[in-house]
Amino acid sequence: MLSKKELKYYSSLRLKKFRDEENKFIAEGKKIVEEGLSSKLKPEIIFCTKEFIEKEERFFDSINRNIRKEVLSEKDFQKISDTVSPQGIAGVFAKPNDHSDVQVINENIIVCLDNISDPGNLGTIIRNCDWFGIRSIILTINCADIYNSKTIRASMGSVFHLKFFNKIKFNQIKKLKEKEYQFICTDIRGEDIYSTSISQKTLITFSNEANGPSKEILNLADKRITIPGKGKAESLNVASASAVILSYLARE
Repeated sequence: MLSKKELKYYSSLRLKKFRDEENKFIAEGKKIVEEGLSSKLKPEIIFCTKEFIEKEERFFDSINRNIRKEVLSEKDFQKISDTVSPQGIAGVFAKPNDHSDVQVINENIIVCLDNISDPGNLGTIIRNCDWFGIRSIILTINCADIYNSKTIRASMGSVFHLKFFNKIKFNQIKKLKEKEYQFICTDIRGEDIYSTSISQKTLITFSNEANGPSKEILNLADKRITIPGKGKAESLNVASASAVILSYLARE
C-alpha cells in the first residue's frame, strides 16, 4: 500500500525541479505507459485506479511481477495526474542519462530544436521525428522540458524511442560541420524547400515560432528554407511545419 509520504513524493514529480533532482518522471495514459514498459527505461512503479483495472484487467495483469504496482483511489490518483480526465494509469520511470557529445551522432538527418518553448509543440515534433525515422534530436538550452507531462502526452510515447542531446550550446552544434553536415534553418524568409538542393547529410533546425531563428542558428546556417503557402495564413505552426519538412527530407 502506498503511504502518504510516498504519494507526496511521487506527486512532486509533476514539477520540473523535483524531476531534475530525482532524475525521474511520470508517464500517464495506457498507450504511453505501454511504450515505457517496452522501452529500455526502468519503471519504478505503476499506479492505476480500480476503475482502470475493471476495464483493462488483462493489461494490468500483464505487467511484469517484478514491477511494483499500486492501486489508488480516484482522489489520490488525481494528485499524481496532470490531466483533466485521466485514464487511471501512470508510471514513474528513471530518466535516461543525458547525451552531450553531438559528434557521436551518425545519422543522415539530425533535428535541432532552437528555443521550442511550448511543451505541446515539442512533444508533437518528437512524435513527428519518430514517425519519419529520425533517431537523434538536439535541443538548445531554452527548449521546454522533454519530461514535462504535456510534452510526453503530445509525443504519445515517442520520448521513449529517441536519443536526446539536451541543453546543447551552439559551439557544440557547430562541431557537426566538421562531419560535413549541411546546416539548414527553417525560416519564413527562406527559399522554397521543393526547389532547393538538400545534402545527404543534413542538420535541420526548427525554431521558436513567435521569435523565429536565433542569431546563433542563423549564423550557423548554410541555407534557409521555407514551405510555400497558397492561402492567407501568416505561417504554419512549428509542429505542423516539422511534419511537412521531415516528410520531404525522409522521402528516400
